[in-house]
Formats: sequence, structure tokens, C-alpha cells
Amino acid sequence: MSARVHAAAWTARLALRCADWAERWFPDAYVFAALGVAIVAVAALAFGATPSATAQAFGKGYWSLIPFTMQMVFVVIGGYVLASAPVVSHAIERMARVPRTGRGAVAFVAAVSMLTSLLSWGFSLVFGGLLVRALAKRGELRMDYRAAGAAAYLGLGAVWAMGLSSSAAQLQANPASMPPALLAITGVLPFSQTILLWQSVALTAVLIAVSIGIAWWTAPSGDAVREAPEEPGHAPTPDAPARRTRPGEWLEFSPLVTIALSLLAFGWLASEFVSRPASVAIADLNTYNLLFLSLGLLLHWRPRSFLDAVARAVPSTAGVLIQFPLYGGIAMLLTAAPGSDGDTLAHRLSHVFVQVAHHDTFALVMGAYSAVLGFFVPSGGGKWLIEAPYVMQAANDLRYHLGWSVQIYNAAEALPNLVNPFWMLPLLGVLGLKARDIVGFTFVQFLVHVPLVLGLLWLLGNTLAYVPPVMP
Repeated sequence: MSARVHAAAWTARLALRCADWAERWFPDAYVFAALGVAIVAVAALAFGATPSATAQAFGKGYWSLIPFTMQMVFVVIGGYVLASAPVVSHAIERMARVPRTGRGAVAFVAAVSMLTSLLSWGFSLVFGGLLVRALAKRGELRMDYRAAGAAAYLGLGAVWAMGLSSSAAQLQANPASMPPALLAITGVLPFSQTILLWQSVALTAVLIAVSIGIAWWTAPSGDAVREAPEEPGHAPTPDAPARRTRPGEWLEFSPLVTIALSLLAFGWLASEFVSRPASVAIADLNTYNLLFLSLGLLLHWRPRSFLDAVARAVPSTAGVLIQFPLYGGIAMLLTAAPGSDGDTLAHRLSHVFVQVAHHDTFALVMGAYSAVLGFFVPSGGGKWLIEAPYVMQAANDLRYHLGWSVQIYNAAEALPNLVNPFWMLPLLGVLGLKARDIVGFTFVQFLVHVPLVLGLLWLLGNTLAYVPPVMP
């Protein structure tokens, strides 16, 4: 047996053992989040925070993510509605005919997931999930449904923050959106200094290639394959009537409502894209969500078809609705429960990592810090506002490339996503799986990605010279 076959067998066994362990021991995502709350609360108390301050921080944080929670809900709904539109569904069905083997199908899903995440992580999740469901219908492939689900998650777990989805890069390129204190430290960092650096492109390409390889090598074969359940997903597709049955339903089956709403929505969207750079406009989650919903409505054409798609999407948002408040509580416990000396847990973490760094180790220290904090505060880039002031000031003091500092954050923030079920929820809803079903496979990716990402961040960072901040 060749070395390549031995390696494939070994990595597949490792993935299956991790999957078996996760299925037995990995808690439900809600329990996972609740344990995170308990751990952070105990840590705050251990450093001198009063019980009253700890409880107050949790209570204030519990509802702090409601606007963001609803935006994430609409990311799922909008992505599902668009991906389930007839023209897109037909495209997914055609794409599902491409792979010839089960392992090839898993690798194919991984590639599609990561490439689409560079444009939109929300669409990547839903599109990847629906592609997996389409592939699962091909029984002759013998595709492992769990491994394919893990592959569909790789956009969020590997490269999403290296593309247009990067909220940190978007923020740094737009002075009007930046807090004045941060602007004074970093100045304006255009995309040419962050996501469009050749070093960033090279890092992204390596991560995509390696992730696809791992997805292929770890995909089970033979008797180890576990195929899709009979009815994947939380909501079976309803049988929509071919025509209206009551006079009062005529508008539901008429495109008049679609045309009227589309004129208003696309008129506003056009003004947004004309008045601002496209990359800035699409970075606004409200603009992004309206675009996807409007496209979904237009492609469904008749409101009845659109509403049926929304009804199928809503069950997939249950985990987001019930768990995001717990993560809001964790974020507030980290940043608003001062210890006996007045420092919060977030400041303690930042001091530990920033104070031990120097120019040559800055990439490693900052990357490790961002990954660790991201495990407890999976913000989708939002925690950059918390980290950036002291991290970027340290970069200035150490004369380290500011744009690459942003990319260190971007690449490292994706690492904990591979084992944290927070962002898995929308995909799991589409697939009808639990986090424990796919985390064994993503854990193998995590084992490879951690040294690879940190090593490349350090190596590529050494090729860049410090550029002083450029003020608008």
C-alpha cells in the first residue's frame, strides 16, 4: 500500500475517532455556551469582581446583542431564501452532479464553502448546507454526511475574514466608521494594506488548499460512511399549491407585490452603492440583508413562494435566537466586571499577551491572543473594536506593519470557529445535525490550522516594513 493511501487511512481514522468522541462527550451548543458563561463568571470573581458587579455585567450583556442577533437571523433567512430560489436551486442541483466520489464530494463542498465565504460568510453557510443536501440525494456517491457538513463549515472556520467579509478590514478602510481614538492610532488602512496584500492572498490560497486536502483525507469511506438522515433539516419542504384556491389569495400569487417592493428596495440599494464604495456599502449588515432578501423575493417572483421559503428557513434560526444572549453576557463579563484593582478580564488578557511581545514575536503573540479570546467571544469581527486600540498601539510602538496586524487578527479569529459551535448553528439548522456530528472533523482541521496559521503569520509578517499611520 502506498504512503499516500496509508496517510489517507490514518487521517480518516483520526477524524472518525474525534467524531466518535465528540458524539459521546461534546455537549449541545446551548450547554457549551452556558458553560462558557460559568467559566468567565468564576474567573471574574476570582480576580476580585464582586458578585453584584458580576451579575450586573451578565444581565446587561444578556440583551446587548439583540440587534446583532436579529441581523444574524436575517442572514440565515436571506441566505436560505436566495439559495432556495428556483434559479439558484437549479444551479445547486447542477453543481451537485460534478463530484464522482464521496470523498470528491466532500472536497468539492469545502472548496465552494471557502470561496463563497470570501464574498459573504452568511451566504456561504446556507449555500454550502443546501449543496450538501443536494449531494446527499446521490446515493451512489456514498458521501459521509457529517464530513460534508464539516466541509460546508470551512468558510467560517478557515478564510472568511480574509475576504470582503472582514469587518476589521472594512472598518479600518473607512474613517467615518472608526472611533476617533482608534483613528488617531492607526489612521486609514485601505484594502491594499490589508486583504489585498500579496502576503494576505498567499496566506488565503495556502489555507484553502490545505483545508481542501484535509477534508478529502479525513472523509470516511466504506462501511464507516454515515449518510444523510431521511429528512435532513428541521423543516421539510411544504407542498405549495400550484394556483390560488381563494379569491383573497390572488396577491400572494401575483408578482405585483414583488415588483412594488423591489422598486423601493433596489432604489434605496442603488443610492447606497452610488453614494459609497461598493465594498463599504456591502459591509453594512442591514444593507447586506436587504440585498439578499430583495434578491430572494425577486427570484421567487411570487410572494407565496417567497413566504414558503421563509417558513422553511425560520426553524434554522432557533439556536441563534436562544444562544446569542449568552454570548452577549460573556462579552460583558469580560469587559465590564472590574476586579479588585479595577481591571477587567479583557484587560488582563491583553496585558499578558501585549507586554510579553516584541517585534519578532508580535505576530505569534497577537495571533494566539486573538484566537483564545475569540473562543470565548465569537464576535464575527466585532471584538476588533475592543482589541484594536491597545493592540494597534503596541504595533506602532514596536514599529510593526499595521495592515498585517489587522490580518493577524483576521486569520487568528477564524481558528476557534473550528471547534466553537457558535457559528455552526445556521448550518446545523439547514442540515439537521448537531455540533457533535461535525466537530470531530473540524477538530482535525483545527489541529493543522493552528501551527500553520501562526507560522505563516510570523513568516509573512517578516517580509513587511512598518508604514506610519496615514490620517484622512
